Formats: sequence, C-alpha cells, structure tokens
Amino acid sequence: MPATKVQDEREVKEWLEAGKPYSWIVQQYKELYNIETTVPMWSAYRRRKGIKRRVTRDTDLIPWKIAPEHMLAYPLVMLRAEARQRAGEELKGRAASKLANWKKMLEETGQVVYYDRDTADGFFYVPREDSDPEGALIRRPRAGLRPQVED
Repeated sequence: MPATKVQDEREVKEWLEAGKPYSWIVQQYKELYNIETTVPMWSAYRRRKGIKRRVTRDTDLIPWKIAPEHMLAYPLVMLRAEARQRAGEELKGRAASKLANWKKMLEETGQVVYYDRDTADGFFYVPREDSDPEGALIRRPRAGLRPQVED
C-alpha cells in the first residue's frame, strides 16, 4: 500500500469541517508541504474518514443522476437551496427570497420540475398531474430509472 500524502490528519479534518474547498486544500498542500494532491483525492479522503459532506444532498428532491452540462441549471440551483433549507441550514444573501419566489411561481402556474438528462436543456417545467403529491416540487422519475449517484 502506498504511503499517504496526508501529513496532518487533524489539520485536514479541521479544513474539511470548516468547509474549505478541495481546490484550496490542494493549493495549501503544495505551499505548505510541496506535495501534489488532487481534488478527487480529498473527496475520497473525506468519504473514507466519515467527514460530513459539504453539500447538502436530498435525493427526494433531486433523485436523478445529473449530467455535467446541467449542473448550473436554475431549477437545480433552487432544488439545492430547498434541500439546504429543509436541512435547517440558513440560506445566504438573496437565496431565501429567490427560493420563495420560485416556489410561488411553481404553485401559481401549477407546474413541477421535470428532468431528462438526455436533452440539451435537461430541466423543464411541466404541468402538475394528479399523480404528483400535494406540494411536490418535482415530477418523480418512473421506477427503474437510475438514481442519483451518491458521493
């Protein structure tokens, strides 16, 4: 088994728990220890050590495997904000008012979010159906579709 590049586990744990970006840790390790590391290395380290992930995940709100080209789509940004709010996290800046306005728009127009990763746009607003639960923000994928990949 190769020797670990991690010089001080306590230090790294503090950085990860403080929410430091992996790219920042890569840079710190280069400057402090002259050791080349990578973002995936730190992601794997966090997972192996059982350190809480920095991004709130809610597979009830985002049950799909999102294509890379759709990662910044506004409906996804809003669903992530809703996930953070449901998890009790404080939304920063104007995020809370944007989320409230977005949810109001969905309610007033009778729409939910639908995702199809095989399309250019990915996310769509579609009319709410009787099968959509009361207050639902998304159209649930049909059974048998591949769920979101967990990190």
